[in-house]
Parts: sequence; structure tokens; C-alpha cells
Amino acid sequence: MKILYIYAHQEPKSFNSALKDTALAALKEKGHEVKLSDLYEMKFNPVLTASDFPERKNPDFFNPFLEAIKASKTGAFAPDIKEEMEKVKWADLLIFQFPIYFTSMPAIMKGWIDRVLAPGFGFNPITKSAYDTGLFKGKSAMLVTTTGAPKEMYSEGGEHGDLNKRLESITHCVFEFMGLKVLPSHIIYEASGMSRERGIEELEKCKQKMFRLGLDTV
Repeated sequence: MKILYIYAHQEPKSFNSALKDTALAALKEKGHEVKLSDLYEMKFNPVLTASDFPERKNPDFFNPFLEAIKASKTGAFAPDIKEEMEKVKWADLLIFQFPIYFTSMPAIMKGWIDRVLAPGFGFNPITKSAYDTGLFKGKSAMLVTTTGAPKEMYSEGGEHGDLNKRLESITHCVFEFMGLKVLPSHIIYEASGMSRERGIEELEKCKQKMFRLGLDTV
């Protein structure tokens, strides 16, 4: 299986970094082909601007939606966008790893989605039932994420509510909208306060989850 691992965390010595390294090593050990987009390391620009479209449809008025539609037909995206699009086209599975920021993803990863999964590339904008005509049908996606707060706060009846439901703004409104099959999220709660022993246990759980990909989840 071909897997694109999109990763967003600033600190190479963090638990998230160890989690990413563990996941990549496990995937490669199982024989998967893996490409990594380490967004902070790449200094990926998350801001969608007119410069994303070198050949403008309308140079007098910037409408990013219409510019993306045109660029999806001609391939006239900025080089950094085209590079990421080629990775997406190559992949069978997209794995997004990030720490939870305000029950969602960091801005740099949201910007990657805004710029790379563009209308005309990720979804068909001219349809009455976009969820049935997503352009990534046949591909899958999953989230690997960590929280600072304990699971009780992110459960039904907790202060933040069920995190899986909060993440539907990504898993449903982005992934399923684009035709991706959504695999169960791998969530590690209260990562900032865990002991070394629990950290080792969580890395092993992640390793085993990656080992099972392609067997019982895809």
C-alpha cells in the first residue's frame, strides 16, 4: 500500500515526533511504501493567496474557488501545491497526525487542506450530491492525534464533548466529502502529562495499529 503521512508538530523531541517515527517505522516494516510531508520541517505556507495560481482566470478580481477550478484543469498551481498534489495522487491512504488545538487541527495543517485539496482536485464542485462524487474514491484517510486534556473531558457528557464527534468536521466534512473512506481515528489522550512508562505503552499501541493497516481496516 502507498501511504502519505501528513505530520504537523513543531518539536523534534516531542512525544508527537516519537509517535510519528514509530508509525513510519512500523509501516515500512510491514512493506508499505511511505512518503512524509512534515509541514513544519518543510516550512509549508498555509495561507491561500493569489500567488497560488500563476495563470489567473481573472487577474482583476481574486476568487480562489474559481481560480482553483481553472488550475485543476490546466495544472497551473504554485510548485509547492503541485508537489503535494502529486503525493496525494500517488497515495492509497492519507494519514494525518497532529496535536489537538481547540478540538481541531493546527493552522498549518488546515492550510495544507485549503491549498492542496482544492476544488476540482479533491471534490467535484458542480454537483447536487458532492458526497457521492468525491474525486478521491478508492483512497482512505485516518487521523492520529493527541490531546492535552484527559479522556473524560473529551467524552460524551464531558466538558468538551465526544472528540470523535468534534473531529467530524474533518472526517466527514473533508474526508468523506472528497470520497475518502474514513478509518477509525487513533487518539492518545492527556499526552502532555503521561509518564515515560505510559508513553512507551502508547508507542507500542500505535505500532500495532500501523501493523494492522491493510489487514483488517482498509
